[in-house]
Amino acid sequence: MEKNTTAQNRKQPETESLHVGHRERVKNQFLAGGLDSFQAHSVLELLLFYAIPLKDTNPIAHQLLQKFGSLSGTFDAPFEELLKVNGIGMSAATLIKLIPQLCRRYQEDLDRDKTYIYSYDEAGKRLVNKFIGRQNEVVVLMLLDSKTRVLYCDVVDEGAVNSASIYIKKIVRLSVQYDAVYAILSHNHPSGNCLPSKQDLSTTRWIYEALDTVEVRLIDHIIVSGNDYLSIAKSELMPDLFNPELE
Repeated sequence: MEKNTTAQNRKQPETESLHVGHRERVKNQFLAGGLDSFQAHSVLELLLFYAIPLKDTNPIAHQLLQKFGSLSGTFDAPFEELLKVNGIGMSAATLIKLIPQLCRRYQEDLDRDKTYIYSYDEAGKRLVNKFIGRQNEVVVLMLLDSKTRVLYCDVVDEGAVNSASIYIKKIVRLSVQYDAVYAILSHNHPSGNCLPSKQDLSTTRWIYEALDTVEVRLIDHIIVSGNDYLSIAKSELMPDLFNPELE
């Protein structure tokens, strides 16, 4: 028994040394060339180093990809589902859920100095970034002055998937508060389809009419799904409301 224990103790430092050496090699590979050369499982393996210090994170990374299908699928997975993966605890699941939110905050910070909106496409690309990592339906309001300078751009409502209640009074109040001339409404479809529903079109009309009472012009309603978006104004689905003012 003593010999076996001694043998185990002798192997443990060797195993730990190899494990530490592997982690250092992966970190150095990232520092030298970034993530471009990394496969999806290696990205997760590296990330999990910082939440799981004493285990080999490579098999855990493979389990995550097998269960959720892709890197983005892993980051978008519900917290409770992540915890069901062997080896994933509270810290690791929290770190995984942090990444999409961190990406959105990073992109929003980059967009801070982009103060003017010159086209529907530019508005769409700017608004897509507001929905990174969001799994629930969220409503975003963008307010512009007479020169299409951005006065305000933020979430005004958040609800369950496929069911967001838009608070018209809040939208009108913000428009008056920022002395806006134009407004662009946007919300996401977590289901993955940008096409507007009948309810989307009805809501667009209600918001348009409400803003008209305070002399603010709703110039678009942009529906976002992932990296795609649809401009109701540009698509001419409601020509009686929207006459293109942005090229």
